[in-house]
Amino acid sequence: MITVKDTVHDHIEIDGVAADLIDTPAVQRLRHVKQLGTVQLVYPSANHTRFEHSLGVYHLATQALDHLGIEGRQEDRIEAAAMLHDVGHGPFSHNIEELTHRHTGKYHDDVEELLERGAVGEVLRDHDLDPQVIAGLVAGEGKYGQLVSGELDVDRMDYLVRDAYHTGVPYGTIDTERFVRELTFTDAGADRESAELVLDEGNVQTAESLLLARALMNPVVYTHHVARISKAMLRRAAAGLLEHAETTADGLRRMDDHDLIVAIRNCPETAELARRYDERDLFKLAVWAEYDDVPDRVHAADHETEIGLEREIAEEAGLDHRDVILDVPAEPSMRESTARVIVNGEVRRLGRQSPLVSALRTAQRNQWRLGVYAPAEATDRVGRAAADVLGLELDGLVADVRGAMPTTLDEFE
Repeated sequence: MITVKDTVHDHIEIDGVAADLIDTPAVQRLRHVKQLGTVQLVYPSANHTRFEHSLGVYHLATQALDHLGIEGRQEDRIEAAAMLHDVGHGPFSHNIEELTHRHTGKYHDDVEELLERGAVGEVLRDHDLDPQVIAGLVAGEGKYGQLVSGELDVDRMDYLVRDAYHTGVPYGTIDTERFVRELTFTDAGADRESAELVLDEGNVQTAESLLLARALMNPVVYTHHVARISKAMLRRAAAGLLEHAETTADGLRRMDDHDLIVAIRNCPETAELARRYDERDLFKLAVWAEYDDVPDRVHAADHETEIGLEREIAEEAGLDHRDVILDVPAEPSMRESTARVIVNGEVRRLGRQSPLVSALRTAQRNQWRLGVYAPAEATDRVGRAAADVLGLELDGLVADVRGAMPTTLDEFE
């Protein structure tokens, strides 16, 4: 047995297949992939990694398994999946996932190939575990996959608490022990794959706390404008590697944070973006537009259309196309609202039961922002050009940021 001192869960005891998986290269690589990517440029203490998060997910999974009475082979499978659930992440976590998916068709939870081969595959087979089955659990398949990847999964429970702790933001705090203690399956112990993981009777507020924590962390941490600008710059640089260097999309997926930074430093076409990132000489906001101020055609734009719009904005502003970044987030969504709770003996969606869900959906839509970024000296020109090309009202496009309460010393740089 291995005992690890953790900042969030205190002592974590690891044994069995999970203990043998820790020292595999695939898991150790996660020591060099930051959990929050570029958020450290906003919150300097946000340097925690996917490795420690994986230990936390394993810890919460073992607690859930004890509570649910899951033992034997199924227990080993779920513990292995919890430890391995993040091995498919590329550098800076989710940051370049959309880019690599366009080239490979794979997201971070498509890990079957990674689990089949190398040291991970050997460990799993030594414990008489099928790598394909573990990969399915990582992807959230079946009854027990919901524990690892679902609306009430232990992954979400750990990262909210861990991210809040390391950023110093007090909004992500949830009662993980209560969550684990109140989990149950709708078939109360049968092994049907159609069984749903739900929160037991009397836990509507417990489910709401998860929803509220995620909603509060979103604008001040996950979608903070400085983090979004730096992420967009790294995505631009990673795309440059695929175009101008010998890097492949599969190779890019297997890099860690350090690998990516070194690669973009050494590629002439991306070296300036690397310098800007290294020195925190980031692009600035030219446009920061609310959801309802953005035309439907921009909301619906695919990647190629967005590239075309970027080039139009740059041309109208008299700049090189590399000096303009258009950042259109995905449509607002609230996956946690589909979590299910038992109310008066009936399984109900949280969105149906809780009036808080509607308010948070409205808040999420109000927090959504389209961003256009450019070097500091060009933001006025780019802002006017973007308003013209995208069909935006120029007045107030960045006023909500300039007039907001700062959360960090240099938030409004």
